[in-house]
Amino acid sequence: MGEGRGIKGMRVRIDPRVKADFPNLNILSTMIRDMNIRSEDPELEAFKDNAIRDVRAKYNVDSLKDVPSIRAYRNFLWRIGIDPTKNRPASEALIRRVLLGGSLPKINTFVDSLNLASMLSEVAIASFDLSKVMGETILRYAVKGESFYGIGMSKPLILEGNELIISDEGGVIAIYPYRDSERTKITEGTRDALLIFCGVPGISLEMLHDAMDMAIKIITRFCGGLSIAMEAE
Repeated sequence: MGEGRGIKGMRVRIDPRVKADFPNLNILSTMIRDMNIRSEDPELEAFKDNAIRDVRAKYNVDSLKDVPSIRAYRNFLWRIGIDPTKNRPASEALIRRVLLGGSLPKINTFVDSLNLASMLSEVAIASFDLSKVMGETILRYAVKGESFYGIGMSKPLILEGNELIISDEGGVIAIYPYRDSERTKITEGTRDALLIFCGVPGISLEMLHDAMDMAIKIITRFCGGLSIAMEAE
């Protein structure tokens, strides 16, 4: 991971209060540069179909909440005062969607690839257009009254102050570990992306590494690009 250590400001800094409250919380991050993101790819659609079959064979919707990784994310959200049955981490939400007979969202080749990696690895993954990230990124508690305009929201959400968020110098860019912002979302015009693999207590560093390896493999297969891994501070 040493290749990314000289890239100033793009590692995720963890606020000391968060470190104190969650000493076993790990984060990994990577950049993927020089991508060519397209609206769709027939090969990716076939890959999705195979992944959906695998997920339906592996999980049961009634017992999904008891899968250790799913339980870890749920416990984490309950601990910070967020109901995980209303705000599910992406990995659980995607698996549930498939188990209930739905298809995966079709956005673009990057987002679709990232969703596959999150579903298959059981890890929540945040992603940001690197050109729209303003300065340092930090995982911290929200300040009561801060606003967050998430992807798909009709209006900004006013935060209570108990949420864990990822912010840059322009404000909140994600509610950790389940929703990213409209301002920094990945589009077909994105060339460089920052990915954050969102750990919580009970999610091992090995599991995050496996998720990162999987995401890089799928994204670069369908979007091209070169990955540069980093470490959280």
